[in-house]
Amino acid sequence: MEKKNKNAEYPGVNRRDFLRAGAVGAAVLAVGGAAVSCCTKGKEKEQAGVRSASVVADNFEWKEATTVELQAAMASGKLTAVSLLDAYLDRIQRLDKQGPAVNTVLELNPDAMEIAKKLDEERLAGKVRGPLHGIPVLIKGNIDTHDKMSTTAGSLAMAGSKPLKDAPIVTRMREAGMVIMGKANLSEWANFRSTRSSSGWSSQGRQTRNPYALDRSPCGSSSGSGAAVSSNFCSIAVGTETDGSIVCPSHANGVVGIKPTVGLVSRSGIIPISHTQDTAGPMARTVADAAALLSIMAGMDKDDPATVAIPGVIPDYTQFLVKEGLKGARIGVARKYFGFHEQVDAIMEEAIAAMKKAGAVIVDPAEIETKEEIGKPEWEVLLYEFKHDLNAYLKGLGPDAPARTLADLIVFDRTHAKETMPFFRQEIFELAEAKGPLTEKPYLEALTACRKLSRDKGIDATLKKHRLDAIVAPTGGPAWEIDRITGDHFLGGSSEPAAVAGYPSITVPAGFVFGLPVGISFFSTAWQESTLIRLAYAFEQETCRRRAPEFRSEAVLS
Repeated sequence: MEKKNKNAEYPGVNRRDFLRAGAVGAAVLAVGGAAVSCCTKGKEKEQAGVRSASVVADNFEWKEATTVELQAAMASGKLTAVSLLDAYLDRIQRLDKQGPAVNTVLELNPDAMEIAKKLDEERLAGKVRGPLHGIPVLIKGNIDTHDKMSTTAGSLAMAGSKPLKDAPIVTRMREAGMVIMGKANLSEWANFRSTRSSSGWSSQGRQTRNPYALDRSPCGSSSGSGAAVSSNFCSIAVGTETDGSIVCPSHANGVVGIKPTVGLVSRSGIIPISHTQDTAGPMARTVADAAALLSIMAGMDKDDPATVAIPGVIPDYTQFLVKEGLKGARIGVARKYFGFHEQVDAIMEEAIAAMKKAGAVIVDPAEIETKEEIGKPEWEVLLYEFKHDLNAYLKGLGPDAPARTLADLIVFDRTHAKETMPFFRQEIFELAEAKGPLTEKPYLEALTACRKLSRDKGIDATLKKHRLDAIVAPTGGPAWEIDRITGDHFLGGSSEPAAVAGYPSITVPAGFVFGLPVGISFFSTAWQESTLIRLAYAFEQETCRRRAPEFRSEAVLS
């Protein structure tokens, strides 16, 4: 979650051997030709004295490589799942735990190497499960795994918590041949504990840093996932979002993030905030890699009623990676989300010009007229749903759960305040605990208002009025300095309407302000991931703004 407003009364919140695989291989190769055309240009310039890992063949540059390139290297024998995993683990040890100490990894999977070995054996036997076979992935620390790792949401109160089974998205990734490498640090409880928290801080993992400037915030609650992908500790990661927690850390760490339609991806087995807004989604350095991971994550889940609404068969989203995808598309510019930083506005103007050059029809402005009205009912809904949904999750953990209710967590934090609350408190926890059941009138009225303001009178109204394929706006501002005393200093952003509506959004790198990444968001109505991927990919290929971080100590101020 991102916090937009520090007002105490209303602290608004924002938060698949492809060379052996016949037709599938041909499709991946086709995608690869486009996907690597520009977005792997910016090879990393590491800090003086920091050596590159030598555990991968010298003739293959694995850092900043796309998953298509990684698969090609595995098929040719230049790379194996084991050697790639070894390279990532080496890099994590040197740069995440030591050196610049980005601190993105909460816990490593002790079984990862054995899993990688088995996947290499499968490849040698002629079995390749799909385009992400053998690819290591980090998942956010609030996603259940039934293995030797814990699922804690970063909280010491949940230390040692062992879910009874994998989250369905984890099962899907394992079945696709991915290596669950570990869990990424996050803002504790997905940034839903205090109104003045520091994004990327958890009592279990402590502070994650921004790899572009180590004194800057990684933003949002999927901070470890975003910073890890950007830092080349993995090629892809999984984050979760309620409002801003995929798109903001993707934007602030210079990567791509897809926040899917609520229900496209199972919410089961993920520590919740809100069943009307929560979703997991992919984070990657390219739109192509994010689309490949989304194709694996998406699908029905008998335990998640929202997935019943998925229209038809889930496509392979990589088929929508069309370089000319902006041609003829009608794109609306939501100007009311501009104006919080002049250099961000300048980057947006360059982005709009690039889309015009690529053949898009720009409708400017195309405002979401209910922008100022959405936040207050959203806040009410989140408080009610957090208590209800978290209590249900905790109850389902089994007899050995470290906590059974939100009230138990509040007591734990008070008892262990020195460890769990050294910088900020738990006023959101307390506000949520004071709420009643989901049958109460204030909740029902707020929920109705959220749907009307974000959907009928919001995104859908704007799309219909201007006959748009998508709306664009700046994802956020340049990352602020980490401040654990007074909390995050959030300038502005555009995650709220799509988050509250449960609609999809994608953020793509658009430029830099003082060396800090800035992203542009594309959003639309429900189930339009294919359209957004087409538009975002075409924009990415037209502009090629992503470049690797250099782990500077501070922003480029001259």
